[in-house]
Amino acid sequence: MADIRCDFVGIKSPNPFWLASAPPTDKEYNVVRAFKAGWGGVVWKTLGEDPPVVNVSSRYGALSYHGMRMVGFNNIELISDRPLEVNLREIKQVKRDWPDRAMIVSLMVPCEEENWKNILARVEETECDGVELNFGCPHGMSERGMGSAVGQVPEYIEMVTRWCKKYTRMPVIVKLTPNVTNILGPARAAKAGGADAVSLINTINSICTVDLDVMAPTPTVDGKGTHGGYCGPAVKPIALNMVAEIARDPQCAGMPISGIGGVETWRDAAEFMALGAGSVQVCTAAMHYGFKIVEDMKDGLANWMDEKGYATLDDFRGAAVPNVTDWQYLNINSEIVARIDQDKCIKCGLCHIACEDTSHQAIAAERVNGERHYEVIDAECVGCNLCMHACPVDGCITMVKVDNGKPYLNWKEDPRNPQNMKAAE
Repeated sequence: MADIRCDFVGIKSPNPFWLASAPPTDKEYNVVRAFKAGWGGVVWKTLGEDPPVVNVSSRYGALSYHGMRMVGFNNIELISDRPLEVNLREIKQVKRDWPDRAMIVSLMVPCEEENWKNILARVEETECDGVELNFGCPHGMSERGMGSAVGQVPEYIEMVTRWCKKYTRMPVIVKLTPNVTNILGPARAAKAGGADAVSLINTINSICTVDLDVMAPTPTVDGKGTHGGYCGPAVKPIALNMVAEIARDPQCAGMPISGIGGVETWRDAAEFMALGAGSVQVCTAAMHYGFKIVEDMKDGLANWMDEKGYATLDDFRGAAVPNVTDWQYLNINSEIVARIDQDKCIKCGLCHIACEDTSHQAIAAERVNGERHYEVIDAECVGCNLCMHACPVDGCITMVKVDNGKPYLNWKEDPRNPQNMKAAE
């Protein structure tokens, strides 16, 4: 069996699956249930200063799509509304009872050096494994000058990170907000401030749905609604891209990453790790299906690693990063075309409709022995993949490489590039 033990900036856990800072990690009861279920670690729900914050009712919204529940999840809940002293006492007890599990504490206090100094000293007494600076929360706390209000300003990120590294011996993980134009500015600032790692993504600013009877965003509070934080499977592509951008950035070279955003299966986790993540954090999937989903995550990851011959997580961590590039470096001479497996084809015609109406008219609709028959017109096919994605039958339409004899050529080298044409004049 593959070894899925995780060592992230010196924080060890029996597996790389951690619960993210969120409602599932708000108290001892939940965290103990999670550890009994097999989770490798948790990031305790964000702590602030006393008095605790006051939350509203209701708090959660969800996007369901074509029968799939909670494809996207939205929340307007704030940081922990439990007394700081109670949280700290429970953190200390859980860590003592479960010494082999990763225990990270998420923090958010006003942007003053003394505030950070004070709370770090109190958190350090719990003997937890590290802290995560919440620079990502996009609602409520950001309106108070915290959360994403800090995470959107690289200078603030660097400043606060320096304070925290000054006042604690614990590893400092900086949690980044995706609500920025370019994730590299905040990531570079975290590294400049001495951060031991970054975690991303935090939730995305969103209005999930609108109640057309009440005429207000959901979740509604006494007839009103507000923007909240969006997460769940729908945000995974955004998260993967931002993780990859940091992993391949020369200025962030070597920066450990904890991947967050839509992790629901072992495959999701493996994709984050292939793009450089050292651990993964999960929230929405646990809230949807319960803590025991980690069993399938652990078994699935280990079985896949066995099949591929990966003995440890390090064997494939970051393996996809060298293959992430900019569009201008892609081979424009590479050519693929679609192929339809007639034995698998159910004659629905979706491939033809999609291509005929919206693409390149490269799939012919015919009648063969009185039955509908669809065939690719190679001369018109540009290899866009649309038909393959539209087809409801897995493996029915595949894309095959064409040996056209053309050498590698990218846009930067192409004589048709206006910059090259100008240089040649």
